[in-house]
Amino acid sequence: MTKVLVATEKPFAKVAVDGIKRIIEEAGLEFALLEKYTDKKQLLDAVKDANAIIIRSDQIDAEVLDAAKELKIVVRAGAGYDNVDLAAATAHNVCVMNTPGQNSNAVAELVMGMLVFMYRNLFNGASGSELMGKKLGILAYGNVGRNVARIAKGFGMEIYAYDQFVSAADIEKEGVKAVASRDALFETCDIVSLHIPKTPETVKSINAELLSKMPKGACLINTARQEVIDEEGICKFMAEHTDFKYATDIKPTNDAEMAKFEGRYFTTPKKMGAQTAEANINAGLAAARQIVDFIKNGNEKFRVNK
Repeated sequence: MTKVLVATEKPFAKVAVDGIKRIIEEAGLEFALLEKYTDKKQLLDAVKDANAIIIRSDQIDAEVLDAAKELKIVVRAGAGYDNVDLAAATAHNVCVMNTPGQNSNAVAELVMGMLVFMYRNLFNGASGSELMGKKLGILAYGNVGRNVARIAKGFGMEIYAYDQFVSAADIEKEGVKAVASRDALFETCDIVSLHIPKTPETVKSINAELLSKMPKGACLINTARQEVIDEEGICKFMAEHTDFKYATDIKPTNDAEMAKFEGRYFTTPKKMGAQTAEANINAGLAAARQIVDFIKNGNEKFRVNK
């Protein structure tokens, strides 16, 4: 019998686990669960006879793939998949998928919550400012970016977007103004919300030179990836530009140094974009359905490795 392993150091909610189990077993597959493991050896032992694995932020590297002799598919319950070694997976003939869109509303709501928090001076009692009329730039117009735009419309914001993989026509048909380049987005907008993936091209691409193009009193929101930020550069920039605000869902490695920018800098204690009950459940159930569809029908629609 085909065995599906759910391997999560940080577990799904119980209702999500129950739903995953139901989907797997109703398809005639075997369900196995490894939660809250504290040692990589536990994961290596658990994957030995697994044909499919569902993970969250768990690391699936070459060592894990070497141990998983029967493995055919790994599904990351969530949008990001840089915790999976794609090259090693391809070398082992393992399909890797993500579950795009399942946590996009959760992340988008966090973006807007951060914006209100930053523009009301971190709720310190001092007079702040409103979001209505401000120019919001969305860098990467995928599932999360679209949801940010949807919610921001309710705040009465002017919304701009740039995505090299989405046409201007597709952006503008949703009532969002498309700009021609990343630089133009930063030059135009009071606020930029980052939704770019970690790639060789994007690592440290958000740097002081780019931020210097933004208007006075600008704000940057990062719910994407830590690696896209030039942390040393943004720290220096904030020291030189006392009107600039930065909020991030990924605690920087130089958090202690950034903390000196009191009232202009905020970080969550850990990545919280997808930390809602709804996103947790949606991503887990989607992962289970994709595995069943892959095993039964060979569907590779959400495959991310070639």
